[in-house]
Amino acid sequence: MLTIFALKGIPEILQGDDLAAIIGDAVGSLLDGDIITVTSKIISKAEGRIVLAAHREEAITQETVRIVATKKHPGGVTRIVENRLGIVGAAAGVDASNTPDGTVLLLPVDPDGSAERLRAALQRRFGVRLGVIVTDTLGRAWREGQTDVAIGGSGVLLIEDLRGTQDSQGRTLDVTAPAVGDEIASAAELVKGKSNGLPVAVVRGLSHLLDPDAAGGRVLIRSAEADMFRMGANEAWAQGFEEGRAHAEQ
Repeated sequence: MLTIFALKGIPEILQGDDLAAIIGDAVGSLLDGDIITVTSKIISKAEGRIVLAAHREEAITQETVRIVATKKHPGGVTRIVENRLGIVGAAAGVDASNTPDGTVLLLPVDPDGSAERLRAALQRRFGVRLGVIVTDTLGRAWREGQTDVAIGGSGVLLIEDLRGTQDSQGRTLDVTAPAVGDEIASAAELVKGKSNGLPVAVVRGLSHLLDPDAAGGRVLIRSAEADMFRMGANEAWAQGFEEGRAHAEQ
């Protein structure tokens, strides 16, 4: 049976706080096979990834490794970019929600490393096998709205590779590989909420996904070379125009 519950009693996180101790005190006990989902914002706060809101645009630029698309609107320009973690999204993940007035949060420097340290500390405290998933909120191409996804993880499979197995009709699955990390992240968000002050949830009943050698969040990133839609329409048109003009001048 799958059970998901949010932890109450998590205070406002400040730079330098011991997240493992705070989460451990809030949960009281954990069972073997539990998966802890942690909103990236509290990791960023604990790790001091806070900048002044006045420097937001500069921070976005510094976090960006590739511009995918831009769109002007009455309030300015929205930049869809690939950030240094390989994640493609708006504003490189620089976020002004659930952070003190006048500040914005950057994503953790190394979500997988943060997840590993948190898992190790909680496993020592409770003496059980655990998985940890670091989550963040993203929009999706071709879909309205946003959902939580896994941007880091430790001790838990984020993709369940079912290729080579058979479906209920006996047919071999050739490409099926559910992004279970994202599914867990979005399911946990249903109990955490966006504005309830509940940044941590425990997912119970998926112990078969635990693997101490599991790859981290990068396993969910599709490479630019494999991405059929790696640029926005305007950017692709501009590149095609320049390449066509260069060819005509030869």
